[in-house]
Amino acid sequence: MEMVPTDEFRTVAEPARHAERLAADLGRTDLEMRARLVQADVLRREGDAVSSGRIAHEVNAWAVERGDAYLQARSHMLLALFFRHVGDLADALGHAVQAVARTGDEVPARIRARHLSVLAMVLHENGSSGEARQRAEEALAVATAAGDDEMMLQVLNNLAYSAYDDGDRERAQNFISEIRAISARCGLTLGAHVLDTIARVEMAEGRYAGAEETLRPILDGSARHLVSEAVSLAGCLLTVAEAQRLRGAFDVAQATLDRAAAVCEERGIASYAAQVREERAELYAAIGLFREAYEEYLLFHAESQALQSAEREARARALQAVFETEEARRESTRFRELAERDALTGLYNRRYVDEHLGALLERAPLSVALVDLDHFKRVNDTLSHAAGDLVLQEVAGLLAEAAADTAAGGAVAARLGGEEFLLIFPETDAVEAARRCERVRRAIGEHSWGPVTGELPVTASIGVSTAIDGRITPSALLAQADRNLYAAKRAGRNRVVADPA
Repeated sequence: MEMVPTDEFRTVAEPARHAERLAADLGRTDLEMRARLVQADVLRREGDAVSSGRIAHEVNAWAVERGDAYLQARSHMLLALFFRHVGDLADALGHAVQAVARTGDEVPARIRARHLSVLAMVLHENGSSGEARQRAEEALAVATAAGDDEMMLQVLNNLAYSAYDDGDRERAQNFISEIRAISARCGLTLGAHVLDTIARVEMAEGRYAGAEETLRPILDGSARHLVSEAVSLAGCLLTVAEAQRLRGAFDVAQATLDRAAAVCEERGIASYAAQVREERAELYAAIGLFREAYEEYLLFHAESQALQSAEREARARALQAVFETEEARRESTRFRELAERDALTGLYNRRYVDEHLGALLERAPLSVALVDLDHFKRVNDTLSHAAGDLVLQEVAGLLAEAAADTAAGGAVAARLGGEEFLLIFPETDAVEAARRCERVRRAIGEHSWGPVTGELPVTASIGVSTAIDGRITPSALLAQADRNLYAAKRAGRNRVVADPA
């Protein structure tokens, strides 16, 4: 059920409910939770993001408490899609990273490829096109190695659309050629979302009639079974109407838009209804009806504003419904702490440092240490970003151990971003802080990195600064530690530099 093809998602709804009941009877809560996530994915695809998000949230809390990595990965993936739905791309990215980080090699290839593909999609929407492309290509490699043609088509479609969205028509067309080749070789019928991508790429190359012909099976109803989600038909109709307008078939385009408007009204698809207004304005302008074009554009603008307002309210209600349950209120402290944790490593994040360092300065003498991995870019460039993520997680574990040492007196370990970390040592003078950081430096350099990086070494440079009393500001203290860090880099890296005696 977890690996059913995308276009067949509705077929698993009842089997998943049955599996949940069986698992409950057997006392297998882990299988019960897996069945609930299958149902959550069906609900998401049917448009019930609130119920899907609530289930994913509850399963994630259960999985984290019991250390179930697989269920954490699956629930993080659905939470990434939930936050994407409500427009919170930062949290969507955090959950997508967590999903991939917790997806081991023992997980079936289709699921690994899906998790990588979701991460690639969210990275692209966050503006990280290069990172997105790399993760999508990793997903494609996993699907290809497993011989999973259906998954290969999904990933290639995402790559093609991202290339089209970036304006790289040549890459987009190359991916489309691969899609067509796989479809022909394996006899796989392309779904509406894939056909729409192909049509968009054809339009970008000026082949408007070709775009219309690509979507013909959807338009004439001969492949209506390929339209798996409610908005797919409206989207395809809009694409065709635009292609018809661009090739000068204005009357036909008008009829297609009328049909799209009817579909939107029938199914209550407000987002596409506004886009129909916009395309109709373009059509009127193309045939010289400028007054009508202007009036249609005003309607489009008004509907878009109303839609944005309604979407904001709906997203707020969705978040409230998912996270302000009685259970969430009871666990508000734990959720606040999660907000102050780095998604990849589990260490505290910059938000925590910004909010708490000032108060910690009251426990002077206090020392801070900026820990920066040397030549970390080589790991990402030579191996992969997945290997880089593993290095960051391993280093985070070493720093967490150093902070948890009873001799460290309530030390704090945080990740500030990228390969830069921070250690905070309350009630610790400069000499003792330098001694502890030297132990950290050696622990990183002497760690068994072979299984992760092969021959590439992993070392760290550390800049330490100490506040004798609480009169220095947090930013000034961190700035001094940053200067010491760069002094360590300039001196050859893999060393600790503290304040001058």
